[in-house]
Amino acid sequence: IEMFCDSIALYGVVPPFSTPRKVVVDFSSPNIAKEMHVGHLRSTIIGECVCRIFEYLGFEVVRVSHVGDWGTQFGMLIAHLEETFPNFITDPPAISDLQRFYKDSKKRFDDDVNFKKRSQLKVVSLQSGTDESVRNAWSIICDISRRDFERIYSRLGVSITEKGESFYQSRMSLIVKELEESKLIVKEDNCMVIHVPEIRVPLFIVKSDGGYTYDTSDIATLRYRIFEEKADWIIYIVDIGQRDHFSTIFKLGRMMSWYDPLITRVEHIGFGLVLGENRKKFKTRSGDTIKLSDLLDEGVSRSKAKLLERGLGDRFSNEEIDKISESVGYSCIKYADLSKNLTSDYEFSFDRMLEDRGNTAVYLMYCYSRIRSIIRKSGVSQQEIVDYVSEKGIKATHESEFKL
Repeated sequence: IEMFCDSIALYGVVPPFSTPRKVVVDFSSPNIAKEMHVGHLRSTIIGECVCRIFEYLGFEVVRVSHVGDWGTQFGMLIAHLEETFPNFITDPPAISDLQRFYKDSKKRFDDDVNFKKRSQLKVVSLQSGTDESVRNAWSIICDISRRDFERIYSRLGVSITEKGESFYQSRMSLIVKELEESKLIVKEDNCMVIHVPEIRVPLFIVKSDGGYTYDTSDIATLRYRIFEEKADWIIYIVDIGQRDHFSTIFKLGRMMSWYDPLITRVEHIGFGLVLGENRKKFKTRSGDTIKLSDLLDEGVSRSKAKLLERGLGDRFSNEEIDKISESVGYSCIKYADLSKNLTSDYEFSFDRMLEDRGNTAVYLMYCYSRIRSIIRKSGVSQQEIVDYVSEKGIKATHESEFKL
């Protein structure tokens, strides 16, 4: 322990030796045309933490958000957008409008046969690239969502690059051809599927209407990361409910001899759900999914109330209080997540995470500030500490020091 303390005092915190590798971390990955919600919280926080650890170790880290920016839902959304917001190109709607449009378009798609046909034609136009106005509408929808995502990432201090499902569409036909040549594909009910040994549910490669699936997209994504991004390590940070799906995709990759697990690591980091204090899925009182922006706002609001309750409003300006409230609020939300068992569901409680004692971010920040205060009041400079440790070293002699 004394040698460890000496090392930190003299050289600071130094990362352990490791051979630098290229690692792709897939995390967050919200859906276009929908606001980020509490379900994206854990993947976003855990993913950012994993990336920072790898960067600290000197790895080349590629942060990727595999957003849901493709599929049949865009046909109905574009059709509804064109009819409801004819000037959407010059006057794009806010994300909250787009959220409502999604629900309204889905209802029309289910109830209106003619609207359903128009939506299906929009999908064909989007996928074939034959209608520039449809492609422009799709781009605008993506841009509106993207700006909203960036606001969330900025608040949480998250850095990530978007590379969604649409990016891999041009590679789909080549993937299908390669899988066909491998003789793994079989036809069932006019669909093209692959039965992976010891896996109960097959992978659906091509639907009966000729369209590709999420399975096809994930297979294309894996291949791209191995052969084009040349990753040494690929990590998917997605909820634990997707464990079997990714296990199947990875096994297919090995069957295709795309990678040797002894050389290239490909793994899924699963995590549990965020629950309310009633041990049920964390939702609003009306039963709706909680928006991540609202959750962050609530965290900042409660943090500010705690600060003012302790009389800090007399010591800091309003601007400083707002900044401190954000820092404390976001830190509490992050730490409450990271301090829990990764694979277990956990109860989200603002009251517990804002406690100033126990295993909380507030207590850790308090301890850190106290330590800094003691050093500052001691009048001893950093160089004096280094000189002392170099000559005499740190000796633990008191019972309280051993306990610490």
